[in-house]
Amino acid sequence: MGHKKFPAIIRIFFDFVHQHKLSFIFAVICVFFTAFGNVVAPLVLQKVTDILTTGTYNGAYIGDDKTYMFTLISYHCIFLGSAYIVSVISGFTYSQIMATTGQTYMDKLRRRMFAHMEDLPVRFFDTHDKGDIMSIYINDVDTIRQFTITSIPEILICGFTFIAVLVIMLLSSIWLTLIVLVEGVVIILITKHIGGRSSKNFISQQKFIGKQEGFVEEMMNGLKVIKSFCHEEESKANFDKINHELQDVSTKANQYANTLMPAMGNVGNLTYVIVAFTGTLLYMFGARNIALNPSVTSVSIGVVVSFLPMVKQFTNNASQVANQINSIALAIGGSSRICALFDCEVEVDDGYVTLVRGKYDENGNIVEVPFNSKEATLWAWKHPHSATHDITYTLLQGDIRMFDVDFGYNENKIVLHNISLYAKPGQKVAFVGATGAGKTTITNLLNRFYDIADGKIRYDGININKISKKDLRKSLGMVLQDTNLFTGTIMDNIRYGRLDATDEECIEAAKLANADSFITRLPQGYNTMLTNDGGNLSQGQRQLLSIARAAVNNAPVLILDEATSSIDTRTEAIVTEGMDNLMKGRTVFVIAHRLSTIQNSNVIMVLDHGRIIERGTHEDLIKEKGVYYQLYTGAFELE
Repeated sequence: MGHKKFPAIIRIFFDFVHQHKLSFIFAVICVFFTAFGNVVAPLVLQKVTDILTTGTYNGAYIGDDKTYMFTLISYHCIFLGSAYIVSVISGFTYSQIMATTGQTYMDKLRRRMFAHMEDLPVRFFDTHDKGDIMSIYINDVDTIRQFTITSIPEILICGFTFIAVLVIMLLSSIWLTLIVLVEGVVIILITKHIGGRSSKNFISQQKFIGKQEGFVEEMMNGLKVIKSFCHEEESKANFDKINHELQDVSTKANQYANTLMPAMGNVGNLTYVIVAFTGTLLYMFGARNIALNPSVTSVSIGVVVSFLPMVKQFTNNASQVANQINSIALAIGGSSRICALFDCEVEVDDGYVTLVRGKYDENGNIVEVPFNSKEATLWAWKHPHSATHDITYTLLQGDIRMFDVDFGYNENKIVLHNISLYAKPGQKVAFVGATGAGKTTITNLLNRFYDIADGKIRYDGININKISKKDLRKSLGMVLQDTNLFTGTIMDNIRYGRLDATDEECIEAAKLANADSFITRLPQGYNTMLTNDGGNLSQGQRQLLSIARAAVNNAPVLILDEATSSIDTRTEAIVTEGMDNLMKGRTVFVIAHRLSTIQNSNVIMVLDHGRIIERGTHEDLIKEKGVYYQLYTGAFELE
C-alpha cells in the first residue's frame, strides 16, 4: 500500500498502478491518442483559413490555384477525420479498460482490507465503531472507484491536451499565449482558494458519513431497548444532530464546488474576448509576431481564428480538471480512512510452539503424525528449542496456571492485580464477583486477545507467549453470553467450531449439547437457514448451538462466560445439562452470576476490583461467611 510518509491518495494511486501495470500503460497510450484528436482541429483550422484567406500554406504563397487549394484542404479534412476516428476508438478503449481495471481493483482492495481487518487485534474493534468500519468498505472504497475510473483518465487527457495546446500556441504566437497563461494563473488561484475549501469539506463529509452510519447501526442493534424505554424522541434528536452536521459540511462542500465552475467559465469567456480583440489589433496594425515557428512572422486571420478554439480548449481543460476536484476531494477523504485502516498494526504473533497431532511410539514417547492420519490419538505441543535445535512434544492436557499477573487495557489503569491461580486438567474453576471485577478480562488473557503487563501464564508448562495464537485459540473452546450465529445453515454454524468436521461429528456435537432435539423438529432440520444472527430461534436455542459449536471443536479447555445469564430457568436446566456433558474431562473456566450453577466447581474465586479476595470450594466459602456467602445467601433471599 506504499510508504506511510506519502499522502494517502498518492499511495492508493501507485498501488492501483502497481496492481495493473500493463492495463494502465495501455490505457495511458489510448488516452494520449484521445487527447491528440482534441488538438488536431485548431491546427487544421489555421491551415485551411490561411489557404482560403491569404493563399499561403506554411508561410509559402500558393496563389489562387483552386485545384491545388482543394487538394490541400481535402488532405487536411481527411487527416482531421482520421484523427477523430482514432480518438473515438481510443476513448472507447481506455474507458473500457479503466472500467474493468477499476472494478477489479475495488474487488482486490476490499478483499485485502478484509484480510487485514481479520488480522487486527481485538483492541481495534473495542475502540472503533462497527458502523464506521462498514462505511470504509462501502462509501470510502466507492470514492476510490470514482477516482480510478473517471478522475485519473480525465486528468491525463486534460494534461496531454494542455501540453499539446500550449505548444501549438507557442508555435503560433507568444503574444497571445501570454494572455492565456495569465488566465491560467488566475484559474490556479481560484482553484486553490475555492477548491481547497471544497476539498476540506468533502473530506469532513466522509468522516461524518461514517459517524452517521455508525449511529444508525448502533440504534438498529438497540432498537428493542430504545422502544422499551420510550427513547425514540431522544434517538431522533441525536440522529438529527449528526445529520445536520453532515448536511452542514456537505452544503459547504457543494457550495464551493458549484461556485468553482461558473467562476472558471467566466474567466475563460473574458480571456476569449481579450484574445480575439488583441489578435484583431495585431492583425490590423500588422504587428510583428513572435512565435517558436519562424515561418509565422505575422498574426494572420488563420492564427487568430485557430487561437480562439484553443483558448476554449484550454479553458475547458481547466474546467474539466476542476470538475474532478469533487471526486478527488472525496477520494482524498476516502483514501485517508482506507490507509488509516491498513496502517493499523496487525496482531503480533511471535509464538513458535504449535499444536500438532501425535501418537505414542513403542517407547511411550510422543511422535508427530499427519493431521488427518488414522494413527493420530492425541494432541501435543510441538516445541522447537533454538539453543539445542531439538524438538520436544508436550501432551495437550489443559493445565493452566497464572503467576502474579498484572494487566490493564491501558498503561494508566491496571484492572488486574497480582492474579495467581491454577487449573489442573479436568478441574472446574469458577469466577464470581461484581460487574467490572475482572472476570472476563482473565479469560481474554487466556485467549491472548490482550497480553499481560507483568507475570506469567503457563499452559501445560509452556509460557503462552511462546505458543502461536492460532494454535492457542484452537485448543480453547468458548461459550459466551452473547451468542453470534452467522448467515448459513445450522450445520454450517455448528461446523464453525471446526471447519473440517463431518456432518456426523456435527450431529454428535449437537446431541452432546442437547440441541439435536429442537433441531430435528425444525422443517429443514440441520439444513435450516439462519439469518440475522439466528433471529428465528429462541435465546436458549441459540445458546445450545453455541455449545454444540464448542463441542465439535473438542478442545481440552473450555471457557463459559455467563453462558446462561440471559435465559429462563427451565431453558437453563437444558443448557446446563448440555454444558455438563461438554465439561466432562475438560479443564473449565466458568463465569457465572447465578451461583447455583457453580456449586460443583473444584474451586471458586471471588474477585473484587481486579484482585482475588477469596478462593475455595462452595462449602469452604460458605463456612467462611465472607463475600461469597453474602452473594450466595443474597441470591437466595431474592428468590
